[in-house]
Amino acid sequence: MVSRGIGICGIGAVTGYGWGREQLWEGLVSAKPAATLTGGYGRNQDESLWVAAVPEGGDPADGRGRFARAMRASAREAIDDATARGWSPGRRVGLLHAVVIGEAYLWKDFYTVDGGKLRVRDYLALMPSTPMSTFMQEFGFHGPAMNVSAMCASGNAGLLTAKAWLEAGIVDDVVLVATDLSLTPENVSHFLRLGVAVGKLEPLDGCRPFQEGSRGFIMGEASVAMVLSKGSGGAYAMALGGAMSHDAYHVTSIDPAFPEVRRCFADALDNADVDPRDVRFVNAHGPGTRQCDRTEATIVDELFPAETGVYSVKPLTGHCQGAASAVEIAVAALGYERRVVPAPPRVAEAHPRLLHGEFPVDGGLTVKSSLGMGGHNSVVVLGPASA
Repeated sequence: MVSRGIGICGIGAVTGYGWGREQLWEGLVSAKPAATLTGGYGRNQDESLWVAAVPEGGDPADGRGRFARAMRASAREAIDDATARGWSPGRRVGLLHAVVIGEAYLWKDFYTVDGGKLRVRDYLALMPSTPMSTFMQEFGFHGPAMNVSAMCASGNAGLLTAKAWLEAGIVDDVVLVATDLSLTPENVSHFLRLGVAVGKLEPLDGCRPFQEGSRGFIMGEASVAMVLSKGSGGAYAMALGGAMSHDAYHVTSIDPAFPEVRRCFADALDNADVDPRDVRFVNAHGPGTRQCDRTEATIVDELFPAETGVYSVKPLTGHCQGAASAVEIAVAALGYERRVVPAPPRVAEAHPRLLHGEFPVDGGLTVKSSLGMGGHNSVVVLGPASA
């Protein structure tokens, strides 16, 4: 029985599928992408592109923008979920918010619509610290609260930071939230210009990780929260260990020999004290770009036994940027309890290890990799809460 590590005791989610954890899961098992053909993204903002944006919703009392509303809604859902599963908060509950870009829409309006003139209260709402502060006030939590930012690897980085806090005795519990609602037309257009995102092709045509014909990723949004604790029962899964490193090579590209990515995988297994032969699944970064797919596929083939399968949910959820790895950790954790990996359908010739459709889960370990733009490498090792 795997009982060591940090328990993922509650999960909340706001994604392109809707506001709630069950909407995310139901969307994944439907095998239908969250992205919709959405207007307002072209050169003159009159063209439609495929994006997996979070729909309008949430409580207006949580903030003026979808960012604050989604952050607090996902965190609240995670706490309610953990409480229903038997968690009781300790004296020192910390908050880690994984974020790369905060209130993108409100900042845009601040300059282009409001002319830099807002009430002080509304101006303070633009800061990523504000929804954190109001969240801590709502629940009366007094542990440390801070942001974590490592591009697409921010969710993994937040989980490993939370684990370090818990093991050092700095906190009794941690609420980890990763939020990215930044799909303004201007942001999307720059990822298209970089050649890593696709918008005019249907998601399963454009984004095919580890398959022939993949062109890149569909852009997505999400806020995902987890309650993390050492002693609580009712966990979905356990975070056993992990590692982070940096390529120190290029602002967008991976070192072609990828020594630091390879080392990050090995260090994560060593930190978790697990054997590669016990890894059943690699929940990959898998954005569908040529360099990332080649890097991860090569390492999986080098490091893990033939029965280890690989998958990426990005064709379905979209690439949720700063929230991406948190979405994918949540999917793996839910999969342990529901005993299935909701992998996207295979639509082309693929790597022989690629899982597709609903694949049964019967124990085994999961390695969750995330390669953030600019060289941020991160790998987390997850295991079932019980055998």
